[in-house]
Amino acid sequence: MADGSPTGRLTGPLHVIGAGLLGTSLGLAARRQGLEVWLSDVNPEHVRTAVSLGAGEPAPTDGVAQLVVVAVPPVHIAEVAVAALATGAVVTDIGSVKAQPLEQISDHVDEADLARYVGSHPMAGSERSGPLAASASLFDGRPWAVTPHVHADPDAVTLVEELVALSGASAVRLSPVEHDLAVARTSHLPHLLAVLAAGQLTDAVPEHLSLSGQGVRDVTRVAAGDPDLYGQIIRANAGVVGELLRSLRGQLDELIDAVGAGSSDDLVEILNRGVSGTRIIPGKHGGAPIETGPVYVLVPDHPGELARLFGDIGEIGVNVEDLRIDHDPGRLVGLVELQVEASAAERLRSALEARNWTAHR
Repeated sequence: MADGSPTGRLTGPLHVIGAGLLGTSLGLAARRQGLEVWLSDVNPEHVRTAVSLGAGEPAPTDGVAQLVVVAVPPVHIAEVAVAALATGAVVTDIGSVKAQPLEQISDHVDEADLARYVGSHPMAGSERSGPLAASASLFDGRPWAVTPHVHADPDAVTLVEELVALSGASAVRLSPVEHDLAVARTSHLPHLLAVLAAGQLTDAVPEHLSLSGQGVRDVTRVAAGDPDLYGQIIRANAGVVGELLRSLRGQLDELIDAVGAGSSDDLVEILNRGVSGTRIIPGKHGGAPIETGPVYVLVPDHPGELARLFGDIGEIGVNVEDLRIDHDPGRLVGLVELQVEASAAERLRSALEARNWTAHR
């Protein structure tokens, strides 16, 4: 059994506190690599479910883990982390905000214990929650922020980064403050904008909603997340999110003027700013974005058609970079949008039509 001291080498046991979506997924990923995993949760049913899925075993009452992962709601992170540090283990949490928990933990532990705390945050998740939504591959290929503070033990940092690698993710080192600004821009603000856009739909009559296309689904998808959880996350990062919202309020006033009394050039300039933003989002695997082009394919809405389509694409030899499916409410077909490298789009369209698919660009 590990004595809990940092070694820079993750051998286990790994104690995951919080057997929800992320905690159970982490347990599954660690077990996939042969690591001993202990699970605990205030909800015993979550532990039973996670154990039945193969994510680990119930945590012993007298064991000391090498690494403790705190995967609980934001309002409970600090208290759980402080208790875990008292066991002598290295502790990380996987909450969405890093500066506030660090400040709260620092108020309740000495410098020696604080050295064994290293915050982290996997950029992975789902609108679904609970252990039944978990997957061993949830973190595969995803960035995972590791946010050491100035007093963190280097071996503890290495241990957390080994957990990241073991889970299939890629570690990105940031300071806690840098992390909170980054997620405010890329996650918290977009979530709130999606909430506002989705909230506008509640006043629409059914006839208007029948015109909903893939665009409104894309924009509002994340608004379906748990309001209590996201409320905690955003309040924990209130200072940074508030600054961005105030900046956005000024930009919204500019947009209102451009839509109304402003010139068409003003509106186009704002729209172009949005296009520029989409072009600097990193591509898959964190690499540089590549230029893609769409190919649209009508797919009959019955079993086996998607498999047949992707089988044909595989034989044609074109890699699909992204896809989305828009169901036509008036017909028993779906419109599949395939994003492929721009130089391959026309070749794919022609080859699909030769195989009797209805395709266009």
